[in-house]
Amino acid sequence: MIKPVFTEKSLKSAKEGKYTFVVERNMSKKQIAKQVAEIFNVPVATVKTIKIGGEKGRNARGRNFSLMPIKKAIVTLKEGKKIDIFEGGKK
Repeated sequence: MIKPVFTEKSLKSAKEGKYTFVVERNMSKKQIAKQVAEIFNVPVATVKTIKIGGEKGRNARGRNFSLMPIKKAIVTLKEGKKIDIFEGGKK
């Protein structure tokens, strides 16, 4: 499962050809590159991954909460290629 991340930072880096996705924690870089290439029909140059640990805490009402750990992948495409879903914006 690959899900794109739309934040100010990820949209800014998308202009440079680096696209950010949330991926399953057990996926390897090769699997990520293969899935991105199949889904978006683009050649992948490199893949960098980041693991973000889960959090436990308490909100303002005193209720406990927990966030599951996630894994993000920053995919760099070959020169001159782009993914259209990141190119959209407010019109």
